[in-house]
Amino acid sequence: MKVNVHAVNFTVDGKLVDFIQERMNKLEKYYDKVVDSDVYLKVEKTSDKENKIVEMKVNVPGDDFMVKKQCKTFEEAVENASESLERLLVKRKEKLRAYI
Repeated sequence: MKVNVHAVNFTVDGKLVDFIQERMNKLEKYYDKVVDSDVYLKVEKTSDKENKIVEMKVNVPGDDFMVKKQCKTFEEAVENASESLERLLVKRKEKLRAYI
């Protein structure tokens, strides 16, 4: 799967990009028709410790899924967002299977 990582107003570490790529590749076992995905990494300027925002957009034929999570670290946010996407993709797959 093609994963585009966009870091807003900062440069992203190579290890984080590899982690995101690995986690997004795991989504293909839940729904194999994923075209590509965009991951946006943002840091919110607040006094909160949970200021890391990850937005994941997954393109599948006929639909787009968007998940946004805010956590203390980017890794935690990526984990939470990808788990939400797993549930969405499984739900989508089951819905399509019901029509067949």
